[in-house]
Amino acid sequence: MSQSSAARLTITIRIADQSLELTDAAGAPLARYPVSTALNGTGEKNGSGCTPLGRHYIRARIGSGQPIHTVYRGRRPTGEIYSASLAHEHPGRDWILSRILWLCGKESGRNRGGDVDTFRRFIYIHGTPDSEPMGEPRSHGCIRMRNTDVMDLFERVDVGTPVIIE
Repeated sequence: MSQSSAARLTITIRIADQSLELTDAAGAPLARYPVSTALNGTGEKNGSGCTPLGRHYIRARIGSGQPIHTVYRGRRPTGEIYSASLAHEHPGRDWILSRILWLCGKESGRNRGGDVDTFRRFIYIHGTPDSEPMGEPRSHGCIRMRNTDVMDLFERVDVGTPVIIE
């Protein structure tokens, strides 16, 4: 996807109904997905475990060409493919799977810079185990999606795509 294509699309994440909507330049919906945002609610403070609000953009796309259920640590594939047996071996691990869309805030003092920087907080849109519920807040701050959904979204957007979290 080209940089100009990304500018014509917008991602809107609605905390209240735990959804992510992709729209075109005219605001027409192209896709809608269930998500799971932070168990701790909304907030921008580093260490809060909250999902940040406001205007953001996709700063990095990670995972192109990797198989579905690829496991990431530190934004790098571990070589593992998520499975129930792997989950059993690592209880309590916060699984980041399939694809990562790393977000960056656009509003100085709200979600960019200092102790409220979305990018430095490592806030992503990413895949999660399919056994995890969608439609209810359960993440550590990121926006979790079904693996097939995050892979679909990943192919539609590019670096620079606006993301609004409301």
